[in-house]
Amino acid sequence: MAEKKTAAKTTAKKAAIAQPRLKALYNTELKAKLAKELSLNNINQVPELKKVVVSAGVGKKREDKKYTETVEMTLAKITGQKATSRLAKKSIATFKIRKGMGAPVGYLVTLRNDKMYEFVDRLINVTLPHVRDFHGVSRTAFDKQGNYNLGLKEQTVFPEITFEDAAVLHGLEITFIIKNGSKEGSYKLLELFGMPFEKENK
Repeated sequence: MAEKKTAAKTTAKKAAIAQPRLKALYNTELKAKLAKELSLNNINQVPELKKVVVSAGVGKKREDKKYTETVEMTLAKITGQKATSRLAKKSIATFKIRKGMGAPVGYLVTLRNDKMYEFVDRLINVTLPHVRDFHGVSRTAFDKQGNYNLGLKEQTVFPEITFEDAAVLHGLEITFIIKNGSKEGSYKLLELFGMPFEKENK
């Protein structure tokens, strides 16, 4: 019996090591901690990151091939996954955009599972510290479902972007889709991940 328990512990440790650092941390420590902090009796009610969507619009520059190629390349480089194009969902007369028109109005990548956790870990611990004059991310960018939106003005804050890649600058948006989320629960989840939220008095 003792040998079986030892073998089970060894297997669990190996499985944790094989997982991305942030995913293993969530499963072994943060999930239980969140349940306690949020006074949740059912572990299945604990907020959990389900997917991360990294997107960038091209707007009026949708016909500029160099610009759109840069946006598409940026998303692929920083996520390690091919970006997909987005067509207009509605007509916008100001931008001379018709619903479903041929030229993409933006690009996006949807990350799940290990790739998602690896991206979030790099974002929090490597990318955000590179933002110039950084004072923390907004504490109020949560929607009613507890999903969180983070906007970045330039792609150059990502270490994967080279000097040549930065010849054309563009912003992007990162959306954290959270299961069982609420403004309070999702905030605590991201805070435990290490998300550097701005101080309350700012």
